[in-house]
Amino acid sequence: MHPDRLAPERTMPRTVMATLFTMATAGPLLAGCSGGGGRSASVNPFRARKALATALESWKKGEAIDAMKSGSPPIVAQDFDWMAGSKLVSYEVTSDGKNDDANLRIPVKLTLLTAQGKEVEKAVSYVVSTSPSLTVFRAFQ
Repeated sequence: MHPDRLAPERTMPRTVMATLFTMATAGPLLAGCSGGGGRSASVNPFRARKALATALESWKKGEAIDAMKSGSPPIVAQDFDWMAGSKLVSYEVTSDGKNDDANLRIPVKLTLLTAQGKEVEKAVSYVVSTSPSLTVFRAFQ
């Protein structure tokens, strides 16, 4: 590739690359595996919805995404808009979610204020797991 085509604004920041690497390598561990080659632990829908609400409220309050790791109970979250500095103006959980064995897939309508000051609405889904730990990851669309 020609050097002129590698504009700095098109390269992926190291923090995003590190996050993607961590998700790719740790993903199987976060999916709620119960060991022994058997089925993953089933998701607890009540705990999953509560974890999602806790995460979204934390974002709405302006807290850092990693702040929930030290909460009680700790929650590991991933959302690239949050990590990129977008502010959560409001959200609406649009259904109770779909049970997907070890995860609950919950659709949410987000209203965001981007780092550039633009308000945008997005329809997204979160994949929430309750075992072995609470995880709230934005699903890739």
